[in-house]
Amino acid sequence: MDLEKHPAGGPVPPAAPAAAPSVDPVDPATVAPAPAAGAPALRASDADRDRIGQLLGDALAEGRLTAEEHAERLDALYALKTVAELETLVRDLPGPHRPAPAMPAAAPYAPSVPAGGLGGEVDRMIAVASSNTRRGRWRPRPRTSAICVLGDVEIDLSEAVFEQQVIEIQVVSVLGNVEIKVPENVTLRGHGGGVLGNFEVSTNENPDPGAPVVILRGFALLGNVEAHPRKGYRLADLAGRLRKRLED
Repeated sequence: MDLEKHPAGGPVPPAAPAAAPSVDPVDPATVAPAPAAGAPALRASDADRDRIGQLLGDALAEGRLTAEEHAERLDALYALKTVAELETLVRDLPGPHRPAPAMPAAAPYAPSVPAGGLGGEVDRMIAVASSNTRRGRWRPRPRTSAICVLGDVEIDLSEAVFEQQVIEIQVVSVLGNVEIKVPENVTLRGHGGGVLGNFEVSTNENPDPGAPVVILRGFALLGNVEAHPRKGYRLADLAGRLRKRLED
């Protein structure tokens, strides 16, 4: 027997509905889009390598990198393939993505040239059963490409005007002869080899962090590639800087 009392003649009140769980509204602007699956990494261009090379050169000149660290990173600069990989070489250095250094960096030996250097300009030399020469008072570009087939190529930098710190020379010699000369107080490095030929670089490391760096890369097939400092020739302004440092 139901003992619950209800008002006489009145309807039984319905049960109250269960409260729905509260949900906070989502702001679409705060939701980051999911990255595209399998998106390929962006390949590095010559301009990207020039930018990273300039940052490394500035860091060397400011004393942020030692000569050994600069050499290691510069070698890796031409071995890495993507922009993300290149950025790892300068992530601990100031640059466009970091606060600017206290002293603005300038390209060595050329106050009138912007810090960005001459961009991606390439000086091309070709000698097929002939000769091709660069010597005297001239201005080498950031990169020089030389192809020598049954001929002779001479690149003499001993009296050149260096408008950027790093200069790269790429050579291919097939039954030919390529000779490269640099001042005594310039850093010279080489990477290459030969097949039934000769690839010889008299490497030289200048302790001055502001000294220009010449990098030779190449290959000799039944030919000869040779690079060496030219005795008796030095960059005069670099020698003056060294004397001033010793006097201080």
